[in-house]
Amino acid sequence: MTNFHHTDRVQAVVFDWAGTIVDFGSRAPMGAFVQLFKDFGIDITIAQARGPMGAAKWDHIHALCSLPEVAAQWERKYGKPVATSDIDHLYEVFTPMNARVVGDFADFIPGALDVVARLRADGIKIGSTTGYNRPIMDVLQPIAAKAGYAPDNIVCAGDLAAGRPSPLMMYRCFADLGVWPASTVVKVDDTGVGIAEGLNAGCWTVGVAISGNANGLSLPEWQALPPAEQAAVRSSATRQLQQAGAHFVIDSVADLPPVIAQINEHLHKQELPARAA
Repeated sequence: MTNFHHTDRVQAVVFDWAGTIVDFGSRAPMGAFVQLFKDFGIDITIAQARGPMGAAKWDHIHALCSLPEVAAQWERKYGKPVATSDIDHLYEVFTPMNARVVGDFADFIPGALDVVARLRADGIKIGSTTGYNRPIMDVLQPIAAKAGYAPDNIVCAGDLAAGRPSPLMMYRCFADLGVWPASTVVKVDDTGVGIAEGLNAGCWTVGVAISGNANGLSLPEWQALPPAEQAAVRSSATRQLQQAGAHFVIDSVADLPPVIAQINEHLHKQELPARAA
């Protein structure tokens, strides 16, 4: 049997989905959250909807309901505080709502497929974790596969006892892919909670600043920005991911290969990734 347990080079890269591999700007979940609360008579802003992005969707809804302004609206409208049963109901409504639109935002981040092919050619396994649950991924996965992206595994929110920022989904990736130690695995994500997932698992972490939630613009919207505005957005998004603890921050997965080379240099020197603070 081939031995995959090298300690001096990257063995696997685990990608997030929306905002990292597909859906430039991570717009599918954002719009669904805004519409969900609107349908229940509650107004939330796009910024509020994006705040907990990357978390499991039940957790995301819980976080939104915990915002003082959202909780106050709910109590005014329904005459009682938000209860766990209300969050359960919101989640039940959200899942098919997000599933209906996720296919409309399934375009690949430019360069993503080329990078994945390059990683595979170098003998690196491709894993994935996501804040999407299985019913949503049951829609997105075949669309991505038909277009050429089929990671070696998919771990969804709800598959395990806890989602992000816990390391459990990453641990499942280690087991599914047959790779260890954690220092030879790289987590690539566009959200702080996704970076935390990788840090808590003992992995190298790479944040993608422009293609994901921290930017939030579609590709044409991003390309239309004047250079000075692009620089300001990049600076803000990069700072968010650095503050989350990302070891590296790049614009998108298209910029990943040089980072993998740097990580391989660290591993060759037996330098391990810093753990979460």
